[in-house]
Amino acid sequence: MPQTSTQAVSPRLLVAASGTGGHLFPAIATAEALLNDGYAIEWLGVPDRLETTLVPDHFPLHTVRMGGLQGKPGWGTLKQLGQFGQAIVQVRQLLQRGRFDGVFTTGGYIAAPAIVAARSLGLPAVLHESNALPGKVTRWLGPWCTVVALGFEAARPYLPKADTVVVGTPVRADFLTPEPPILTEPAIPDDVPLIVVVGGSQGAVAVNQLVRAAAPAWIEAGAWIVHQTGSSDPDVDCFSHPQYIHRPFFGAMAALMHRATLAIGRAGAGTLTELAISRTPSILIPYPYAAEDHQTVNAEVFTTAQAALMVNQSRTSAAQLQTLVLDLLTQPQRLAAMAAAAERLATADSATKLADVIQQVMLNQ
Repeated sequence: MPQTSTQAVSPRLLVAASGTGGHLFPAIATAEALLNDGYAIEWLGVPDRLETTLVPDHFPLHTVRMGGLQGKPGWGTLKQLGQFGQAIVQVRQLLQRGRFDGVFTTGGYIAAPAIVAARSLGLPAVLHESNALPGKVTRWLGPWCTVVALGFEAARPYLPKADTVVVGTPVRADFLTPEPPILTEPAIPDDVPLIVVVGGSQGAVAVNQLVRAAAPAWIEAGAWIVHQTGSSDPDVDCFSHPQYIHRPFFGAMAALMHRATLAIGRAGAGTLTELAISRTPSILIPYPYAAEDHQTVNAEVFTTAQAALMVNQSRTSAAQLQTLVLDLLTQPQRLAAMAAAAERLATADSATKLADVIQQVMLNQ
């Protein structure tokens, strides 16, 4: 049964988010909004994933071993199912021991034991799905959840049996300052076009190769390039130029996006949300091996709105990407129209909206 004795004073919420920035950053932004409203927040993750670095400085972190059900059915599947069952038991015990009032999750495989454990105890479970094509966990367990909050309206038809509400996807706080942040480092001249390349939290080696091959022509046209390569690119130092700045990661991503003339990157929901908030025109290269090709579905939301162009990684040469970018850089009015279209897709107060949904669910239990 739900524990209600402490709810009026300090509601206790277990946040289940793991793995990538796409799952973690929206959860952190929402948790911070709830923290400001007096919620006690603790975290559920998986050992050796990104949350073990990002979360402990902000919230108490609990971990369970959990993996996705992947590959063809076999003995490995039995092991995964056994791990899933054990994770449910562990999360049930955590929820009871910690006297939590509910669960909030941003999807991924950690969401499954969290949702099942919460609902088996009669506790509310709120799931946020950031992608236009909901993941398997969301489609399977969405109807079990009290509410499924969506990043895109396009996701709603995939969840006909779930109680859904569209709130957008929360972003990091530095994207939401009253005035756009000023880029001071790296130092880019004010009067030059800036191309920002980002492959997401995991990097994107194939995109990096295309960009480096096309970069000399962009530089010759007067552009500067800031390239976030990720940490696993074997050719990271094969091209250098004063107008080409590359690093595994950049801390000032909000300032970079606001300063960018054009962005090139993957089509993860987090990246798209940041592009929309910062009004950044973009060329999207969806990750071709994403589950169920969901990044292509995400990108189609932006291309339909004319906020971005989409190219296929395997069918696009460096010469084609080079020409596409050069063509856009000569069309400031088109870039301005893309920026305005991106802004229309933005939900700047998404974290507040999602926090309000969670609070309403908790109050109604």
